[in-house]
Amino acid sequence: MAGTDTAFAEFVAEEIKKYKGVYVPVKAGMLRRALIRWAPCDKLHPNPDDEFCSPKVGPNYRIITEYMNSFRMERLHSKRYCDEALIVEKIRPDGYLILNGHHRWAAALRLGFPRIPVEIVDLTSEMDVKAILENARHDKRVTLDLDEVVFCKAKDAPAEKPLPFPWRSIYKERLRLGIPALFRYFNKKGYDIWVYSAGYYSADYIQRLFKRYHVHVTGAITGTGRKVSGNAEVKKELTAMIAAKYPETVHVDSETVLRIFSRTKDVAEYKLEGTDAWSQRVMDVMESFQSHA
Repeated sequence: MAGTDTAFAEFVAEEIKKYKGVYVPVKAGMLRRALIRWAPCDKLHPNPDDEFCSPKVGPNYRIITEYMNSFRMERLHSKRYCDEALIVEKIRPDGYLILNGHHRWAAALRLGFPRIPVEIVDLTSEMDVKAILENARHDKRVTLDLDEVVFCKAKDAPAEKPLPFPWRSIYKERLRLGIPALFRYFNKKGYDIWVYSAGYYSADYIQRLFKRYHVHVTGAITGTGRKVSGNAEVKKELTAMIAAKYPETVHVDSETVLRIFSRTKDVAEYKLEGTDAWSQRVMDVMESFQSHA
C-alpha cells in the first residue's frame, strides 16, 4: 500500500467504486463468528455509506497516523497490535464490509500488516424483519431500546445479577433490574416483544442472551444507527407491514410509556410516577390501560 495520503485516497475511491451497488450482506453464521478473530486486511472493504468514504468528510489522516504510531509501538513490545477488533459483516461477492474501525484498518493497511483483529456480526436485515412478522404470535407488541432502557450501563444502577459462569464471560451485558419479570409480564398479557439497538450486535446473540434469563423476545433489531443508502422504500414497506400486523404498539422508555394505535395514529402518553421499582411502575401503567380504553 502506497504511503502517501493521495495514494491511499485513490485506493479508497477505487474500492468504493468496485463495491458500491454490488455488495450484498450475507449471514456469517455462529461457527464462523466464533472461529474467525483475524482477517486479511485486503479482504476488508470500506463501507460506501460511512463518513470515512465521503469525499466531503473522508479519512482523518491525523487519526490514521496516531494509530500507525500506536501499532508500531505495540509491535515493538509484543507480536500483538490493535487490541480493539474491527466490527465487520460478511458480504458477497467476497470478504467483509467494515462497520466500525475504518481508521484502524487504514493504519494496518498502510503499515503493510497482513491481518487485523475482527468481530463478525450478523445484523438484522429486511428479510429478518419479515420473518419476525410472519412468525409473530400476537397482534400487539412492546418495543424497548436495548442501549438506553434494557441494558444497565451505570455501575451504581440497579441491575440483574450477572449470569453464572461461563455465560457471564460470553454475555457481558447486564440487564436492568426487573427486565426478566417485566418481559414475562408482557408475554402473559399477549404482547410480542421487539428490542432495538444501534449497536453492532448479531441478532441471534441478543436472542440467546435473553434465553439465559429465561425470557422470550420476538424480535431483535440491531445496527439501527448505521447508514444504508437507497433503503427508503424498504423502510416504508416494513413500516406498513408492522402497522398492519400490530394495531397497537406500546413503547416503554425510562420515564414514560407510549401507547400507539396504528390505524388511527393516536398516541397516549403515561408518565412512570411513584416510588416502586421501575419494572413495577411499567406494569402498573399497563394495568391501567383497561380503564383508559
